[in-house]
Amino acid sequence: MPVIKSPLSDENRRIAGDALQGALADLLDLSLVAKQAHWNLYGPRFRSIHLQLDEVVTAARTYADTVAERAAAIGLSPDGRAGTVAGTSGLPDFPAGWIADEQVVAVLVEAYGTLVRRMRTRVEATEKADAVSQDLLIGLTAELEKEYWMFQAENRR
Repeated sequence: MPVIKSPLSDENRRIAGDALQGALADLLDLSLVAKQAHWNLYGPRFRSIHLQLDEVVTAARTYADTVAERAAAIGLSPDGRAGTVAGTSGLPDFPAGWIADEQVVAVLVEAYGTLVRRMRTRVEATEKADAVSQDLLIGLTAELEKEYWMFQAENRR
């Protein structure tokens, strides 16, 4: 039995909880991908992309916190442990080693594209189950789509 009570039915809480937990794992992974890129980036656009990656990390961690707190508010224990994130994130793996600025942008475009598609699926899944969680996911998806656009605009490919 959950410690925190929720007005949602068990089924609706499960649906919303699955969507929120999936978003949490993906967002935490995005923060890790961005930090890995931040540390291993090189190339003529190093400084601007290096700083932009810090912004990605901060935003992803803030979004993850918002999602985790919503899960807790509906009586679900959010799981941001490294093993859970590694085992459940749907983002593509980030390459090891040094990575050129153009490749970083391409990898971030792919990561954001994947994340936005997964978030839109979560928005659809929560439509009838929990309007509050859906609203939160809609807002975050709008922000992620803006960041996706910005990385696409930098892509030279």
